[in-house]
Amino acid sequence: MSKEKLLIPELRFPEFSNERGWEKEELGIISEIVRGGSPRPIQDYLTTDINGFNWLKIADVPSDSKYITETKEKVIKEGLSSTREVNPGDLILSNSMSFGRPYILKIKTCIHDGWIAIRKISNVTFEDYLYYFISSESSQKYFDTNAAGAAVKNLNADIIKLLPVLFPKNKKEQQKIASCLSSLDEVITAHSQKLELLKDHKKGLMQNLFPQEGEKVPKYRFKEFEKDGEWIQTTVEDNCLVKGRIGYRGYTTQDLVGQGEGALVLGGKHIQNQMLELKDPTYLSWEKYYESPEIMVEVGDIIFSQRGTLGDCAIINREIGPATINPSMVLLKNITCNASFLYYILIGDRIQIEVQKNRAMGAIPMLSQKQIKEFPFLIPKNPKEQQKIASFLSSLDDLVAAQVEKIEQLKLHKKGLIQSLFPKIIE
Repeated sequence: MSKEKLLIPELRFPEFSNERGWEKEELGIISEIVRGGSPRPIQDYLTTDINGFNWLKIADVPSDSKYITETKEKVIKEGLSSTREVNPGDLILSNSMSFGRPYILKIKTCIHDGWIAIRKISNVTFEDYLYYFISSESSQKYFDTNAAGAAVKNLNADIIKLLPVLFPKNKKEQQKIASCLSSLDEVITAHSQKLELLKDHKKGLMQNLFPQEGEKVPKYRFKEFEKDGEWIQTTVEDNCLVKGRIGYRGYTTQDLVGQGEGALVLGGKHIQNQMLELKDPTYLSWEKYYESPEIMVEVGDIIFSQRGTLGDCAIINREIGPATINPSMVLLKNITCNASFLYYILIGDRIQIEVQKNRAMGAIPMLSQKQIKEFPFLIPKNPKEQQKIASFLSSLDDLVAAQVEKIEQLKLHKKGLIQSLFPKIIE
């Protein structure tokens, strides 16, 4: 083991404070690193037979999972000679695109050549500790620095073998670290499940607060509006202006500027969970901003995606300063009905079905402005009913947003803990 430098974590559990410095060893010394393999063409080896062999694809794995517990596909026995089987307790990580994210296997499965397996782990450590160490910022930075490729970076087994692994010699300390972080993962999982329940609850309410196909009144109606009669047929265009960026007023990357040098330009990346998200802002020159006054964004407007991730939308529910839209979006302005009500109509099932029905297929899926303008829906005649529905759903959105923020804070806390629980090298 290498002992050239003293390895001490910033944060250490009291019972181990008098223990010696940590050890450092290359991952390839304390485990076996192997690449997956794929029989080709894979379609010839896939099977629906329940007795087939598990076949794991990167796209099948939730990005926030710790464990692999199932696969969506299986392969026949004849494919085994061209792939690699891995076992419960092995770690795997992807070697391209979003590379370096580890997972612990709970099942036996075959992996293709987009996976790297870490197996036959030495008794100086164990899989849970390695999982958190490989997830740490220092390990991920090592992968990012050493990954090969220009446009698409990727890892190979040799790079992964050389990852410096830091660990306390006392495995009880390793276990304590892993248990601490695992407990925090359980809290994050519990809050994530609560978030999904809130989203499901909201979805169910929306299905009942708006008339379903063939109906002209909703299943659930606030008591004060029960005698207001049927909702009326309308379209998006009947309730607002639909504006997009005119082709000859487009822009190039040369028109993009820094913060304070232009207006915010909104695109698909600024819609997360059908809400406005400005963590990754882009700015457009003032010249280009003032060139298109018809798409200057104001509070109460709605942005709607007409290219790429179709149907995503967000209401501008707060002051965001001078802003415009990019060519992938349309802007709904001068809204004559309740703007929040229209927003909930747009994210509801009926409009989203219209989106999928009208989409033009190609390299980039798209909708025309004309199609968006003609989207049909039902609306209550009484503006007070529109407001009541919008306010009710908005209160649920507040709960969802608070839950999202809570999860983000827990993840930040976990990130800070990982940085403190693993040592820095002291010269």
